[in-house]
Amino acid sequence: MALRSQPLLLFLTRLSKTRYLSPYLCSSVSLSQFSTLDTELNTLGHKPSVNELKDQSNFDESYVLNELSNLLPFSANAAPTAHPYRNNQSNKLEESKVVADLFLLPEEKLRGVFLQKLNGKSAIESALANTGVDLSLDVVAKTLYRGNLGGEAMVIFFNWAIKQPMIPKDIHSYNVILRALGKKKFIDFMLKMLRDLRTEGITVNLETLSIVADGLVRAQRVYKAIQIFGNTEEFGFGCDTESLNVLLQCLCKRSHVRAANSYFNAVKGKIPFNVATYNTIIAGWSKIGQVCQMKKILEAMVEDGFTPDCSTFDSLLQGLGRAGRIEDALKIFDNLVEKDYVLETSVYNAMISNFISVGDLDEAIKYYRCLLSNNCDPDIDTYTKLISAFIKARKVADALEMLDEMLGQGIVPSTGTVTSFIEPLCSFGPPHAAMMIYKRARKAGCKISLSAYKLLLMRLSRFGKCGMLLNIWEEMQESGYSSDMEVYEYIINGLCNIGQLENAVLVMEESLHKGFCPSRLIYSKLYNKLLASNKVERAYKLFLKIKAARSNENARRFWRANGWHF
Repeated sequence: MALRSQPLLLFLTRLSKTRYLSPYLCSSVSLSQFSTLDTELNTLGHKPSVNELKDQSNFDESYVLNELSNLLPFSANAAPTAHPYRNNQSNKLEESKVVADLFLLPEEKLRGVFLQKLNGKSAIESALANTGVDLSLDVVAKTLYRGNLGGEAMVIFFNWAIKQPMIPKDIHSYNVILRALGKKKFIDFMLKMLRDLRTEGITVNLETLSIVADGLVRAQRVYKAIQIFGNTEEFGFGCDTESLNVLLQCLCKRSHVRAANSYFNAVKGKIPFNVATYNTIIAGWSKIGQVCQMKKILEAMVEDGFTPDCSTFDSLLQGLGRAGRIEDALKIFDNLVEKDYVLETSVYNAMISNFISVGDLDEAIKYYRCLLSNNCDPDIDTYTKLISAFIKARKVADALEMLDEMLGQGIVPSTGTVTSFIEPLCSFGPPHAAMMIYKRARKAGCKISLSAYKLLLMRLSRFGKCGMLLNIWEEMQESGYSSDMEVYEYIINGLCNIGQLENAVLVMEESLHKGFCPSRLIYSKLYNKLLASNKVERAYKLFLKIKAARSNENARRFWRANGWHF
């Protein structure tokens, strides 16, 4: 090393005679204890003359490069790489982007294009094409229904998707974008898309009318929903009985029964009615318990020559029950039985619901038995009403018996129904009954929701049922649900309650590794139990990890508050 540095120092000494050096550089070099330069360089007060400055400008810099190339290991002819660190950084970013895309769903990749704030439709369409997503109508629907895309972004994405060969250009595809725009209340974009259908020559159907009318009514634009019904030239909807029934159903479903009744009276005689038209208005008044209005529509129905059916009596009985007139409902039901009217399950369900609303479960069971004796098959609505009523009255044994009957009939409850059964059972008493419903529903093939799993974990944690707690946690992960901070807190709390501190620490470290920082209450509970068990070193190491995790969490909150989503 000393042999290689000697020529370099001799070269610098020779260079100093012809080139002006900064006094700070000279001072630093002269003060160095390893400096072997001539003392001629150490003149701080020396100032160059004009002639020396002229000689400086005429100095041949190629000579300097040639001398340095002889001393240092690089070639003077080789062009240096521009910004090597920047190129390396861009390569790393591209690699990380590819790795991150592997964890994204197809709809997330497509929505991510609009986060880049690209300028121009061509740039956006090019970026969408480069995502490499296998496009289908289901992926398009998930992209539009979820996320927070704006109206313009949704239209741009759909216009690009409809050009792809995998997406059929028919009314079913357009119903997807219309439903998404109506759901998010982008009414102007929805109406423009509806007009484009007319220009494209695509014929609308009853589903399209239902989607558009429901979107307008949800956005509190009831008059516009009624206006588009008869506007055949602009939107292409027909003025027939089926279309009228669809419009009235949308209005009554959103509790705009008065507007529906007014329009019903306005078009009476202009558009032919059927039984479904009258039943729709009666059902709308039944939802708010307006018995007088129901009777008026029923009388008009009979006058026009239509015979009431089971849907009519179902709405009538429910309306009387909501108005508190159970005796009147009972008289109508007995009258139907005396006339040997063939009753359907919905009529019995109305009577069961009426007696449940007044807390008379014995009468509700009586009509359930009457339903079975008349060779009517109970449906999911029948069992849901009875099981929920038994759970609410804390008659858990009767609820489990009714659940067994339901599963024995081959009726599998939905995910939301099972959650509605488990939720009240996790608010009182031990978790035994909730676990029995969970096991029987899971055995029958019902999909359990994440909310139901969290309710069970919370209850098991509070009662210290550690074995069952870990089993439910494992089954939750097998069902495809990932653990969040709430789940980890339930697990840690349950392990702390039974004294398994080492396992609780391991679970907390796993949560910290995944970026979930537990609450101060859970951490304090575990920390104090570790100190009480003389595990001071373990508690201190956990304290350091929690401190670092909270620092990262605070930084993440600051980033997201400023719009930096890392």
